[in-house]
Order: sequence, then structure tokens, then C-alpha cells
Amino acid sequence: MADEPACHGVLDRADALRDDPAALAGLWADGRVLLLDADGNALVDGEGALFAPTGRELSEGPGGPGAAIFLGRAPDGTGWFALDAGLAALGAAGRLDLRSAAARWPAFEAGVFAQARALQHWRDRHRHCGVCGGAITFTRGGWQGRCGACGLDHYPRTDPAVIVAVTDGRRLLLGRQRNWPARRHSVLAGFVEPGETLEQTVAREVLEEAGVRVRGCRYLGSQPWPFPGQLMLGFIATAEPDEPRTGDELESAQWFDADDIRAAMARDGRDDGHGPLLSTSISISRWLVTQWLAAIDRAGAAAVRGDDAASR
Repeated sequence: MADEPACHGVLDRADALRDDPAALAGLWADGRVLLLDADGNALVDGEGALFAPTGRELSEGPGGPGAAIFLGRAPDGTGWFALDAGLAALGAAGRLDLRSAAARWPAFEAGVFAQARALQHWRDRHRHCGVCGGAITFTRGGWQGRCGACGLDHYPRTDPAVIVAVTDGRRLLLGRQRNWPARRHSVLAGFVEPGETLEQTVAREVLEEAGVRVRGCRYLGSQPWPFPGQLMLGFIATAEPDEPRTGDELESAQWFDADDIRAAMARDGRDDGHGPLLSTSISISRWLVTQWLAAIDRAGAAAVRGDDAASR
């Protein structure tokens, strides 16, 4: 089996080190520290690049990670941490939001930022126990919250959602929400409900949002989506060629053929002012669209080869 890059994260999250304060302290001095403001933006330098000082630059004397979150180790062994910018004496030239960083930064730095942002969001919204209301303190490198009153442990949560390229065999179903930029379209998505399989969620969401009946679906891949804490599970689904009918969730939904999708992709570089616009290239939505189009092209090429063989 080939080594699959998708199985490897940007950092070794080094779970075993989260319970080892001495090891974390040892990584701190030369480790890199991503600083996040109260809105979840990362501090950047004058060129818009990530500003991530070392722990030594943040701590006088022996120092230590203190309130920082341990994110993991880079391939070269460097420790990476995240810290609220308000706790650091150092300033920076500017700030950058995660969506912008994902489009501009290298995959490694954008991935570290995404991890840090998701953890920050969880911690900011879990300061008190949901059972008794007691104050929570964070342990295990910032990955576990413990209630000081009832002793209950709390952990970061990720909400699973399906995102699906729906096809009737020759067309792709795209929808748009009312609050999206003009002409923006995307594949359909929705959250998994309790007691549901992923496949059941695909069928239910497509029917609820667009009135289209799914016959079957297949998992293709996933993308963490820290806005603020989702995991997008990507599928391709075959469906009946039903006329789309939308309700409260979508403003519109319609079928597009392969030529429509190629034209939409071309608008990334030069918008002609007509037709749909697709999600950005960093999103799993766009990746699913490209997977569908590649499958259509392969089927077309196979059909041509079959016709040629038959003619001979």
C-alpha cells in the first residue's frame, strides 16, 4: 500500500507529551508560539507572514508553557504552541483571519493556525462546567478541562457534517444560500444528527434542502473546518433527476452540466459576470466538484474508446 499523504497531519500531536510537564517545558524555549487575539486572528509580521516567536522570546528566565496550548511537534522536532496574544508582551505588525491565511500561507502554517483556532474557540466557550456550573481549569497541555467543583472532565468537541457532490449521472447539483456573495454556488452540506449514519445524513440533507432523492453515496475524503469546529466528511452521491425544490435553508438549487462547471472554474481567473461562481480552491466543496468533473471526463473518454473499438 502506498504511503497516503492524507493520513499524516502537519504536526505530530504527541499525545503522550501532554501529561509530561517536564517535556513540554523542555520544548518551550526553542519552540514556536502562535499568538491569537480575542477574535481568533493570528499575529503577523509586516509582510503578512506568521509571527510566531520562540518561547524564549516570550518568557524571561527559565520560563515555561504556562497557559499556552501544546499543539505538537514539527517534523524537525520543534515544539509548537498557541497562546492568547493578550498574555504576551510582544507586539506584531498586524493580524490575519484564518480564511485569509489558508489562502495565502503554506499548508504547514495554515494547518497549525487551524488547529490552534479550533482549540481556542473550544476553551473560550467552555470556561464553566455544563453540569454544575463550576469553573474549569485546563490540563494536559490545554487539551482537557476539569471542573473544580464536580471533577467532571471536558474535552474538545468536533461536530461532524457531511458535504456531498450530488449527481444524476450527467449533471451536478449545486445550491446557494441567501447570505452568500452574488452568484456563489456550492455542493450541499449539513450536520449529522444523533442516531444517524453518515449515509443517512447525506440522503436526508439532500432531500430536505433540495427535494432530490438520493439512491446511493460513497465517501471520498474529509477536511477539518475550524469555523469554529466542524469536520466536513465529503461524499459523492447518485440521485434521481428530480427537479430541485428549496425551502428555508437554500435560496436556490439547480442542476449544472459539465460545460457549466468548466465555465464556472474559468471564472476564478476572469469573471465574465455570468453564471455560477464556485467555492475557493482551499475548500472541500471545490475539491468535490473537481472530483465529479474528473469522473465525468473519465466516463466520456471511456465511451469514446468503446465507440472506436466498436467501429473497428
